Amino acid sequence: MDVLKEIRNEIDRLDSELIDLFAKRLALVKKVGEVKHQHGLPIYVPEREADMLAARRQEAEKMGIPADLIEDVLRRVMRESYTSEHHLGFKTVNPNIKKIVIVGGKGKLGGLFARFLQASGYFVDVLGRQDWQSADQILAHSDVVIVCVPIANTLQTIERLQPYLTENMLLTDLTSVKRQPLQKMLEVHNGAVVGLHPMFGPDIASMAKQVIVRCDGRYPERYQWLLDQITIWGAKIYQVDATEHDHSMTYIQALRHFATFANGLHLSKQPVKLANLLALSSPIYRLELAMIGRLFAQDGGLYADIIMDKPENLAVIESLKQSYEESLKFFETGDKQGFIDTFNQVSQWFGEYSDLFMKESRQLLQQANDSRQHG
Repeated sequence: MDVLKEIRNEIDRLDSELIDLFAKRLALVKKVGEVKHQHGLPIYVPEREADMLAARRQEAEKMGIPADLIEDVLRRVMRESYTSEHHLGFKTVNPNIKKIVIVGGKGKLGGLFARFLQASGYFVDVLGRQDWQSADQILAHSDVVIVCVPIANTLQTIERLQPYLTENMLLTDLTSVKRQPLQKMLEVHNGAVVGLHPMFGPDIASMAKQVIVRCDGRYPERYQWLLDQITIWGAKIYQVDATEHDHSMTYIQALRHFATFANGLHLSKQPVKLANLLALSSPIYRLELAMIGRLFAQDGGLYADIIMDKPENLAVIESLKQSYEESLKFFETGDKQGFIDTFNQVSQWFGEYSDLFMKESRQLLQQANDSRQHG
């Protein structure tokens, strides 16, 4: 036991040295962030990250250290680094913008964008639900108006803005559906218009590696500065037609949210205790439970609006119901071979993405298992 204690003391000493090294690395990251802020460089550069990870993996392998271990550690450190750089602020891409108004800026997502815009040197004002009696004062002399309200209120809110809009203003929205809001903005406003959809929730620590969808409206040269500003934050801009966007969101959002809701509803009606399921769960099942539970920690109204947005969503959900029934028949009839044949057909449809998803999910499972605590 004395020998074990001595070894553990040595490990503790090395851990302390690692903490010291992490502190030094984060101090250097702060300096990097200051340079990026000064020159308007994005906080996330994928080429730099890929090259650095490849080099460190090679060095680790030469020393007999698992390359995946080093990559896991570095990715976690880099994630913290991106968050640290974000706190330093960002260069102002367009200093001619004197005032930005976020309609719905008191909400979580609107508040997130307000913070990033303020960190970029812009003056941001907010028009909340209770502020419309002062809308003329709040919107006066604004250069940008961002609509960030619930989906069900978006079109009405855009219409309500019309009397206050001037031709020099940029009008945009952050709604998760795009065709109708973009069409409505073009209808009520003669100036620059662009539709944006952040593909993330308001709980992110950094914009690094996040995706923001861009649906062009009118006068893109007048809002290119905003896209450049978002890129500096570390996000990737993905351009897509509004109709195509909404079609994709049927599967990315509506179908997924419905399936998650249905799974949670089904579980809640079963004679099981959630604590027992967690205690006995494998990492993959725990992760699935976490994704279901995450949904129910948020706003039900938002998900209802997304699912009920258009008839296409319900048609695709109905096809999911049919797929469940078709799948169940394999087992009701004992058709094992039919199941295997269908399984292989779906596997072929996924193709090489299956291996990619296997790798990505393995990393997620490792993180989920690392966080697991036993009482």
